[in-house]
Amino acid sequence: MSEEEIKRKEIEILRERIGIARLGGGQEAINRQHAAGKLTARERLEMLFDGGIYTEIDMFVTHRATEFGIDKKKVYGDGVVTAFGKINGRTVVAIAQDFTFMGGSVGEMHAAKIVKALNYAMSVGVPVIFLNDSGGARIQEGVDSLKGYGDIFYLNVMASGSIPQIAVIMGPCAGGAVYSPALMDFIVMVDKISYMFITGPKVVKAAIGEEVTEMELGGPEIHATKSGVAHFVAADEREAIDIVKKLLSYLPSNSLELPPRIQTDDDPERRAPLLNNLIPEDASKPYDMHMVIENIIDYGTFFEVQKDFAKNAIVGFARLYGYTIGVVANQPLYYMGALDIDASDKIARFVRFCNAFNIPIVTFVDVPGFVPGTFQEYKGIIRHGAKILYAYAEAVVPKLTVIVRKAYGGAYIAMGSRHLGADFVIAWPTAEIAVMGPEAAAEIIWRRELQAIKDDDEREKMLQKLAAEYREKLTTPYYAASRSYIDAIVEPSETRPILIKALEFLITKREIRIRPPPKKHGLIPL
Repeated sequence: MSEEEIKRKEIEILRERIGIARLGGGQEAINRQHAAGKLTARERLEMLFDGGIYTEIDMFVTHRATEFGIDKKKVYGDGVVTAFGKINGRTVVAIAQDFTFMGGSVGEMHAAKIVKALNYAMSVGVPVIFLNDSGGARIQEGVDSLKGYGDIFYLNVMASGSIPQIAVIMGPCAGGAVYSPALMDFIVMVDKISYMFITGPKVVKAAIGEEVTEMELGGPEIHATKSGVAHFVAADEREAIDIVKKLLSYLPSNSLELPPRIQTDDDPERRAPLLNNLIPEDASKPYDMHMVIENIIDYGTFFEVQKDFAKNAIVGFARLYGYTIGVVANQPLYYMGALDIDASDKIARFVRFCNAFNIPIVTFVDVPGFVPGTFQEYKGIIRHGAKILYAYAEAVVPKLTVIVRKAYGGAYIAMGSRHLGADFVIAWPTAEIAVMGPEAAAEIIWRRELQAIKDDDEREKMLQKLAAEYREKLTTPYYAASRSYIDAIVEPSETRPILIKALEFLITKREIRIRPPPKKHGLIPL
């Protein structure tokens, strides 16, 4: 037999084995995956990468466990596909669990593939996309499976703040499996086919007698509205992939790069006359802060994060004259924009992400304070609120703040104030900056005088008069500007042009903090 014939035979063997590998757990398992309304791991990767083209790593890896008959259950890839390729022209590493083999369960070699992919991403400096679809730990492999999870968690932590990590939950994600997504930067869940929980319904019922379904326990709606675990919910797998692509368009590939800037047709000098009359004259009346944001940023670029969780706060990405920015804002439509535990966590986490990846932060302030009451106090509003203070003070990226209306007490300080290191602070003429609202302040300052007035109507008139006096003397933006706590007071319609000028001025900001004594890191009040 000639050398040429031998090569041809070996190539045929290779092609045959590649074909077997691409079937994962086999055609029957693929059919079951499709019948459940789910795509396979490789079909998902084809949707994710430009032109469906990617380079697979470790296609022929198999597990080496032998107990409980698992030695008779082996397929190439061991239930996970790892690869690299391009998304919108930029290199990305992706990991896609293959539910067609042993439910995508994580064993020693399955985990080793994921660890190698994460190491590749960190060494090259590119984002990681993890498409989760797994029944959890492979119990037949015992502690080797747990070791594998630990290795993955360790790499997630090592990669944190260095490269963007995005998890997409496209099926079950239970037990220890939930902690890898939880350690990543963003979680996308797919409606109707995904769920996340530490212990499933059967264990819950056995342990505490509570009957609950998988979706009631950890479905997308629960994690998007109640727990805050999910940052985005997609209607289907296609939309989930589209969310990932859009999210990546705002982010740098790693912490050493600046986020991408794109060309825009939106005039940097554009005025927004609508904003001059948007804020109600009655300070107790709400309005939609989205209107403020949308009229200042480049049109149509706001990409909100966690939009259904802690609605009294708004966070998301946008572009300002083509630059990526992180937007943080109070939302007066809910709790009048006051900060509670969930809003504090939402804001602090987002600010820290922006700082890690060189994304300037623009903050829109209308905050009457922190939400009062025993529930908030007992659950630790002091500790959670301190996270916002820590995150803003820690951040060294350009920080621009717009005080729209109320900015009271500790919440004023927390929301990107000059005192926490804001680089450029502007206020609208409607701004009120004070320790507390004028009425509450007047009741304290002139308590005895007001108590002396017996007629309720007369007392209320006097209160309003005194509150107006307090407002005029201490809460106007001119008072704060006289102390240099505010850089400029501007017409609302002029906000976009001045923010763009400030951003372009600050975009090259370099702040290096080296203060003795040396330390490993600060201790955020978790």
